[in-house]
Amino acid sequence: MNSVNPVGWFDIYVADLERAKAFYEAVFNTQLVDLPNEWGKQSFFPFNHESVNISGALVENENKLADGNNTIVYFASDDCITEESRVEKAGGKIIKPKTAIGEFGFISLLTDTEGNTIGLHSQK
Repeated sequence: MNSVNPVGWFDIYVADLERAKAFYEAVFNTQLVDLPNEWGKQSFFPFNHESVNISGALVENENKLADGNNTIVYFASDDCITEESRVEKAGGKIIKPKTAIGEFGFISLLTDTEGNTIGLHSQK
């Protein structure tokens, strides 16, 4: 078993990005950073590339339901294709196959056997 924490990113889906930003900035006394508009309306939490901490983003989704299941955890990967190739055999489903996200690399979205959506992130 790999002893390195594989969690590398999270997304919190929100109905109103500006309202959610104001909440998280006030509660955590921090400043979120807006991502380029071509990726949709998103703002990410600050992080240090040299640190072991992870970061994530608020992602506006007008179809988001207030049901408490609006967070996606992204697991770090050398190449999303590796884990993607194991998903269906393990009983899961691929929602979004490996997709480029600009200078930040690639992601895949999957559903586990319990219906949870999880993500993969890789630089290649």
